[in-house]
Amino acid sequence: MLMEEMSANVQTVRKEYLTKKQEVSSLKSTLHALNTEKEAAFRELKILRDKISVHTARIQELKMQRNSMTGQVKKLKGERDQLNQVVKEKAQAHHVVDQKKKDMGDSSTFRESPHKLKMEIARLERKIETEVMPFTKEQELNKKIKELKATYKKFTVAADASKEANATRVEFSESRRKAQDVHQQVQDLAQQSQDVHVGINTLYDEIKKWREEEREVAEKYLRLKEEFFQTKQKQEELSKQLDAFSSQLKEHDENSFKSRVRERTAEVQEKMKKGKKLSTEDILAFQAMD
Repeated sequence: MLMEEMSANVQTVRKEYLTKKQEVSSLKSTLHALNTEKEAAFRELKILRDKISVHTARIQELKMQRNSMTGQVKKLKGERDQLNQVVKEKAQAHHVVDQKKKDMGDSSTFRESPHKLKMEIARLERKIETEVMPFTKEQELNKKIKELKATYKKFTVAADASKEANATRVEFSESRRKAQDVHQQVQDLAQQSQDVHVGINTLYDEIKKWREEEREVAEKYLRLKEEFFQTKQKQEELSKQLDAFSSQLKEHDENSFKSRVRERTAEVQEKMKKGKKLSTEDILAFQAMD
């Protein structure tokens, strides 16, 4: 009865051993699959974080570029405002000088050139000095000289006014051109700064999308990592149980083998006592006890 119970117990242990062995084998396959999936998630996570890192560095570069442009725009706006003030002043000065020119008359309307007037004045003065003439004639020439000098003076004043008007016109035009050039620079830099700003926002949008992907992949990675850890613990526990069952079965097999050898040896010894002929199996069983 005791032997039957022992045999039934061994069968139970052997059955448990085979069951645990299958479970351990299945868990090893599961661990391999989980590890492959986990490492793939980790690589995907690293790729996303590298892309985010590159974009973040690029954003910092673009921000510095945009800030530099903003500083230049601010400086140019100040320069433009100063030039606009100069243009305003030059416009007012041009208006005053132009009115003065109108009041003095246009030097181009004079019938005689200034050179001819000077020559005529010099000729008449020389005539008075070198020729003998009646007093009335001298008075007439002096009057003529006076009129010519007045005309010459008007001509020179008008010419000066014309030159001044031309000069203020040139200054006004130059100042306005400079103001327009600076204004264009402001517009160009402002547009470039805006383009950079749009580029920054585009990068931020991509980072936002990758952050969402990163969150999902990170959650997946952590879930797989925890599942891998739990499965590995379970596999290790089952392996310990399997080792224990294996030890029991090994010990039972060894004891069973020794028991059978002892029984067989006793049979051989009994044959030897009776003088019976030993078979090859009998000899081997007898030698197994040595």
